[in-house]
Amino acid sequence: MTPLSSQSRPIRISLAIALMGAAAAHAHFQELIPSTDIVNAETGNALTLEMRFTHPMEGGPLMVMGEPVQFGVLSPGGREDLKSSLQAREIDGKRTYRLDYRIKQPGDYVFYLEPAPYWEPAEGAMIVHYTKVVVDAFGAEEGWDANVGLPVEIEPLVRPYGLWAGNLFQGIVKRDGKPVPFAEVEVEWRNDGSITPPSDPYITQVIKADANGVFSYAMPKAGWWGFAALLEGDEPMQNPDGEEVPVELGALIWIYAREMR
Repeated sequence: MTPLSSQSRPIRISLAIALMGAAAAHAHFQELIPSTDIVNAETGNALTLEMRFTHPMEGGPLMVMGEPVQFGVLSPGGREDLKSSLQAREIDGKRTYRLDYRIKQPGDYVFYLEPAPYWEPAEGAMIVHYTKVVVDAFGAEEGWDANVGLPVEIEPLVRPYGLWAGNLFQGIVKRDGKPVPFAEVEVEWRNDGSITPPSDPYITQVIKADANGVFSYAMPKAGWWGFAALLEGDEPMQNPDGEEVPVELGALIWIYAREMR
């Protein structure tokens, strides 16, 4: 190996620090994971939803969640505000949230979350991930494509439950109800500890929507998959130090795929 010259050493050290910073800036995902995506006579009508802010493919670490701005569900009974029913709890010293819910009638239930803005110093931005997940109850299979009306949102073009591993999931990235052409979408599998990514590009899959805001991804493995369309906010937001900083808006949806066997 060629020794570093006195002139090249600072350049290489700076590059190494920059590379370390880049490696640390892995994708953040707001998780909203129900105890099941399909409620039936076998599961009963009790449902638990877990909310964590983390790096799903890497299995952590968790990041502290502030009190959510809103949490609710669109169901056959209409829109229901569930924020007051959220339960805060700590895991590994980090605040997460949980909800216990009872399905009241057959139909599709679109649970949605607007978390508190999160300050990420490594990215110099505030992060707000508008997140949703759809649960089918007792085989009604109606309402899964309902839009919540979030500022940024993914509208599923494929029924987002009852999917096999290998199925193609498609959705439309929307902002203020309109498709976002060529939006970038990050995809991560919620790692159960059985997979070790061989290198960084395997942690987060990156795809782009087409001119109509439509994206597609074939899920290669059973489990929960998070799809996050990331958009820059129109207005800056104050970070904890009172500085005006950019905002990353995320439109997230979680999909469960089962092994065919």
